[in-house]
Amino acid sequence: MTEKILAEHRRQVGDFEVVDFVDEKEIQSLRSQIDVDVPVDLHWTWEYGSEVEELLALYERGKKGQWNAESDVDWSMAFPRDEWFMPKEGALLLPSILSMTGADDATCREAAFDEFTHLMSQLLHGEQAALQLCGQLTNTCPTMDQKFYAGSQVIDEVRHVEVIAKFLQRKLGSIHPIDPTLKILLDKLLAAPTWKLKTLGMQTLFEGMAVGIFDQISKATTNPLLKDIVRRVQLDESRHAAFGVLSMRQVVRSAAPEELNEMEDFAFNILETLNANQQLDFLRYIGPKYGLDPDSVVQMLHAMPEWPMINSEIYMHTVVPNLMRLGLITERTESKYRKIGVVYGDRFEPKHELPIAN
Repeated sequence: MTEKILAEHRRQVGDFEVVDFVDEKEIQSLRSQIDVDVPVDLHWTWEYGSEVEELLALYERGKKGQWNAESDVDWSMAFPRDEWFMPKEGALLLPSILSMTGADDATCREAAFDEFTHLMSQLLHGEQAALQLCGQLTNTCPTMDQKFYAGSQVIDEVRHVEVIAKFLQRKLGSIHPIDPTLKILLDKLLAAPTWKLKTLGMQTLFEGMAVGIFDQISKATTNPLLKDIVRRVQLDESRHAAFGVLSMRQVVRSAAPEELNEMEDFAFNILETLNANQQLDFLRYIGPKYGLDPDSVVQMLHAMPEWPMINSEIYMHTVVPNLMRLGLITERTESKYRKIGVVYGDRFEPKHELPIAN
């Protein structure tokens, strides 16, 4: 295994090793680094016909699934700040914690609004990273099928950035800055040296995470505007995750053992770092407004008997099943995933072919 990402920001909270940024000047400096050195190779191809039928079919579905973020969304629908748009307990962290400490309903509702605005802001920043990475893939992918689909995904990501930014600005009232851990990981994907690692990192890992998060929001929210926006984005994201899986399936089948180990370790290190933050970036940013100590919240969560299941839920939704089907979680790394709480429950045994978006 390579050295852990953000090793200098790691410490123990109880028995768990976390990634934690505590220096506000360092965080501001990180956010100010908007120029990232990401040299990208350009790969021509002279084969203009389709080489992978499934990718061509995915591209055709993508063309049919286009929508307009300004005219197809009914922006006249309200998003009231003083109403519960997500369940008071269970769906979001802060209202659940504050309810346990006896906070009144208005405080819990305000905390839910703040937390959700923060979450949507991080998704927005992730969509911008996906937009930029897909632009890279149009250069580096080796086949025309992949270039076609990566090119079509660029406009999908433009639309996602547009619709989430407008939702935050028009309905939530603000866009929160990017969390430092997320910034580091997204920069790492953008700077990944090969198209294979870029595809694995963004399309399989982060798009898979987005599918899980948007699915949770869709099932939990009662607001029709939010439900419509998320539904539209979900349809696109499912195709994006499928593109990653289809592309990586071809890569894995032809990879030498050393390359397989590299990809397996790359995936683990990204997810391990994401999980190691345990929402400390968010808790340090918003927790003090509600009198919450970040370390105490993390320790309280880890003391809950059901925490291992709750913690793994987003990972087990799409990312882990796809990695296991691809053969990028093996006996060599499965125990490591279990140790950090990303894989939970009985061993996952893939019984079906890799999913393809409808």
